[in-house]
Formats: sequence, C-alpha cells, structure tokens
Amino acid sequence: MRPALEQVISAARTAMDRAAGARAVPGNKVELLVDGPEAYQAMFDIIADARAWIHFENYIIRSDQEGWRFAELLARRAREGVRVRVLYDWFGSFSTRGNYWKYLRDAGCEVRAFNRFSLLDLARTVSRNHRKLVVTDGRRAVIGGLCIGVEWTGAESADGQPWRDTAVSVDGPAAAVLDQSFSRTWSVAGGSIPPQDVAAEVPAAGDAEVRVIVGEPGRARAFRTMEILTMAATQRLWITDAYMMAPARLFNAFRDAARDGVDVRLLVPGTSDLPLVRNLTRIGYRNLLRAGVRIFEWDGPMLHAKSLGTDGRWVRIGSTNLNTASLVGNYELDVLVDDPRLAEALDQQFRLDMSRSREVTRRPMRVPHRLGPRISQRLPVALEHIEAEHPVDHAVGLRERRERAVLALRSVMANAQRSVYLPLMALFVLLGALLFLLPRFTSYFLGVVSIWVAVTVGREAFRRRIDR
Repeated sequence: MRPALEQVISAARTAMDRAAGARAVPGNKVELLVDGPEAYQAMFDIIADARAWIHFENYIIRSDQEGWRFAELLARRAREGVRVRVLYDWFGSFSTRGNYWKYLRDAGCEVRAFNRFSLLDLARTVSRNHRKLVVTDGRRAVIGGLCIGVEWTGAESADGQPWRDTAVSVDGPAAAVLDQSFSRTWSVAGGSIPPQDVAAEVPAAGDAEVRVIVGEPGRARAFRTMEILTMAATQRLWITDAYMMAPARLFNAFRDAARDGVDVRLLVPGTSDLPLVRNLTRIGYRNLLRAGVRIFEWDGPMLHAKSLGTDGRWVRIGSTNLNTASLVGNYELDVLVDDPRLAEALDQQFRLDMSRSREVTRRPMRVPHRLGPRISQRLPVALEHIEAEHPVDHAVGLRERRERAVLALRSVMANAQRSVYLPLMALFVLLGALLFLLPRFTSYFLGVVSIWVAVTVGREAFRRRIDR
C-alpha cells in the first residue's frame, strides 16, 4: 500500500512540474508582502543590499513620486558600481516621461523597453511584458502583482489608502531561477547578460519548495497549473483576481470543484480602473453562484492582487490575471509555493479581505414554480459585511461610506450584461451607419486594415518557420 501511495504522490508532482513547466526548487524562504508600502520596502531593502547586480522588471514604472524614489536608489547603486538593468514595457509605461529613463541611463543603469510598437510586427506588439520582478545577485527577489506608482502607496489618494495588492519575497535558490527568467525577457528586448551576472550556486535559506511559472505567449503554463490546482483541491480554493474573465474551461473547473464540496471563493474588485472588464466579470456570476461558488466584491480602493490558496498548502502569487490575455498572450511570471506557513498567512489575509468586501448573493424571485428556472435572478450584494475571524483596524470615513452606498445601489440595480452589450450595440450601429453613409471611405479603411493584418500575420508565420 505504501509503495502505491508514493507512486501516486510522485505522479502528482510530475503532473505539476509539467503543467508549470518547472521543477520544484527546495530550500527557500518565502514571506508574504501585503500592499505597496510593505512590498516596496522589501524591494528597497534588497536593492540597497545588492553586491553585484540588480535586475528590475515591471509592466508599469511611472515617473511620479514613487517612481522617482526607485530611480534615485537605482541610480545611486549604479554609481556605486553595482550593475543595474531596468526593463519596462513600452505600452504599460507609455506615459512615463523620457527624462526618467535618461536619468537612469546617465547614472550608469542599462535601460530597455520591451516590444516597442511596430506596424509590421503585430504579434509582438500585442504581446506585452506584464511581469513584476526585482531580483538581486540571483539570491533575493520580490515578485507579485505590484507595478511602480503612487496608486500602490496611496500617496496621492484622498483617503491615503493604497491599491490592494500582494507580493512575496523569495530568498534562496528559486531567486536564481527568477533571475534566469529576467535574462530571457532581457534578450527578447535586445539585450544580453554576461556569464558573471548569472548566479551559479545559491545556498538554501529556508524550507519552502518553489516552482517558478514562466509565462510566455502560447505556453499557457499558469492556465494549466490553475486547472490542476483546482481539480486537486479537496477542502478549499480561495482566489483573488483583479481582471477575471477566465476561459470557460477554468470557470467550469471552479463550478465542478464547488459541486464536489470544495469551498470555492472568488474575491474580485467592486470598482475597477477598467469598468468594462468588471462588467464582463459579472456576467459569469450566476452560473458560478448556482454551483455553490461564493463571490465577494472588494469594498475599498482598486483590488489589483492575483493570488490563489488551496487546502492550506499551495500558494500561487504573481502577475497573471485570470483572463486570456494574461494566461495565453503575455509574458507573465508567477511562483507556486508549497509551504503550509505561507498558505496560512495568505488564508488569513483572504479572511481579512473578505471583512472589507460584500458577498454577491442570489435572491429568488416570486414566480410560478414552472417559470422559476427560466427567469434570470437578480444579483444583489449582501448589505452586511462578512465577519473576519480577527477584526480589522479600519476606520470608515464619510467618503468610504458614500462609495459603499453607491456600490451597493449599483450592484442591486445595474445589469452587468446590459452595460456590456449596449456599448457593443452602439459600436455596430456606428459601423453600419458608416457603411451606408460613407461606403467608399469605410471600404477603403477596412481594406487597408485587412491588408495590414494579412502582412503582419504572414510575416509572423514566416518568422516562426525560420525559427524551427
């Protein structure tokens, strides 16, 4: 019996390795970091302690108060002889001022933009580098969902509250694997890293096993990992996500797990910097609720975290959102950590987050029994907050009370499907009007767009044939 059990465990670990595209790296110390002030301080600490090199990679690096704090520290370390490489995404950091990058370069930092816009390279232009990573000397790293800007510290918000986000610090051999992932995106951006800036052997720093999920276009490694974690969950599956529009396969996995008795809970934004994405997320609520999935909408500033905890053991934290762009199209980076201590810390934070959230409920309508299943039910938000196992020290101000009241009213009265389909209807009405009123102009425009798409797709197909 024992050999058979060991074979099953070994097979499960192999399946996880193949899904994540990485083997478990033992001997790491992993600490949970909650929100920008704590995560930024951890980044500052490892940057200040770096001896040989600093690799700094992020989708958005703003030239605001917080961005300049990082720039000044990175510039100082570069002047002290530490080799500093900064990689930013061209689209995500589009609004960052040019003098910000010039300041870093003048200080001796090597700075590169990822996938600048190109009319003849549609595939690479659409694929973005959405990673958030700081790694020093291949030994210490901070990875999570935080970009660099005042949103994550609340420095310029009226109530001083930061966006809700999550990261982890990683000390040990897994940091070297994260550093290797930076080398890959750095090379895609046209750079090269000399052998002396690649960590060879990194000593163990703790007991946590870490798998580094390196997301690249078309690989779907985080997608496969999420499916396996969902299918393997036996007790609970608690997920926090900022822009959830998960593929049908993943939604069905959540529903199947809930029907099988797993405590499946989803924490998503109540208000969002991308309202259309929030509305698309709400369309899928009913089917999830009917299966027993519990859904909570965050009742504070923007919820930007991307995390998963299952069965008090597995933790997934990183940059990947549960939508097709993140799961399939972008360069993303996550860690899957096997550590009960970290899992307990994340579960506790999830409980605290629920205490500042409102649960979405199904309220049955009073209709004849035969018509009940055919009529859509409204999706109000529970007026009572979910009680945390430990109280949250948070004073609710007048501004937040108003925002909560507005959120509750909108959740009860608004129809998410209508808010999505009405703009689509308006778009197609406009297109139809242009075809009738300006047929020649519209046909020329569509013809140019079609030829442009054909050229870029053909160029990509030829390049992939050469790469083989």
